[in-house]
Amino acid sequence: MKNLFYLLISLSLISFLFSSCEKELLGCMDPAASNYNNLANTDDGSCFNWAELAVGTWNLDPNCDAISIPVIGDISLNDQMPSTVDVQSDADQTLYIDLNGSQVTGTIDDDGMITVAPVTVSIDMGLGPMDIDVVGNGQIYSENSGVMDLTFSGTILSIYPFSTDCAMVLTK
Repeated sequence: MKNLFYLLISLSLISFLFSSCEKELLGCMDPAASNYNNLANTDDGSCFNWAELAVGTWNLDPNCDAISIPVIGDISLNDQMPSTVDVQSDADQTLYIDLNGSQVTGTIDDDGMITVAPVTVSIDMGLGPMDIDVVGNGQIYSENSGVMDLTFSGTILSIYPFSTDCAMVLTK
């Protein structure tokens, strides 16, 4: 009986020791970060926001609708898009996108959703530089993949109004 008592005390003590040990779970503990882990109990310094993910040079794979101009024919914006875009950010969630030397500004939210503010840029569509209005949205999925949907509109040769959509795949 005495041995059974010591065995129960020993098992209780071992059980108490193991149940009181909390396993360390590394992760981002900042609720404002894009990669916040609510299960983490030890911050590993991996926190980031979406604006930081968006910064850098992105390869651009455009799929733009052609612009049909009477007498002239179709103009492809795919041929006018750069093969890469450079994205910068400031301390908040504002993005600065260099599109063929013109700056397009956007904002990115905590879910990686991008909103491109309306802006006029200059693009040479084979008829000389033209002022084109740009607006759109997109999303950054990870540090090396995202999409942008932009609408380009304007008037060609001061006669032919147009509006065309471009769906662009972004990769790093």
